[in-house]
Amino acid sequence: MSAESNDERRRADDERRRWMGILARAGAAGIEARLAETAPLPPHTRLRGPETGLVMVRGRAGGDGAPFNLGEMTVTRCAVRLEDGTVGHAYLAGRDRRGAELAAAMDAALQDPVRRAALLAAVVEPLAAEQAEARTATARKAAATRVRFLAMETTR
Repeated sequence: MSAESNDERRRADDERRRWMGILARAGAAGIEARLAETAPLPPHTRLRGPETGLVMVRGRAGGDGAPFNLGEMTVTRCAVRLEDGTVGHAYLAGRDRRGAELAAAMDAALQDPVRRAALLAAVVEPLAAEQAEARTATARKAAATRVRFLAMETTR
């Protein structure tokens, strides 16, 4: 493979990773609300799930120390196939079975270059904007409770 095709493949993987993350955080209600404004998703068949299970969450002490098992987390996964053979996958935190199926169907539909631009503009980008605004609001609330101790600052 040439370096140019490697770069192109890496960009495509990064783009897919981005939309899958946005869809995973959106849940069924968020995706359905945005899909109502677009053409319906193509028909699909379930390959796996949606099914709910547990995954082990790992952590690292101090950010770079030895890994340890933090605990278990509930995850729902789903895989679907469109009529043209494209396969979509989704893994969501929690038990949102409908959200997992919708995210998997969206993943499969977004892999089609013909549908991609419209779905990105109508569904993914508005969801990304909502999620960014929610993160900003949370950060603003946290910043408002910040305590600065004068004694600590002067001793450094």
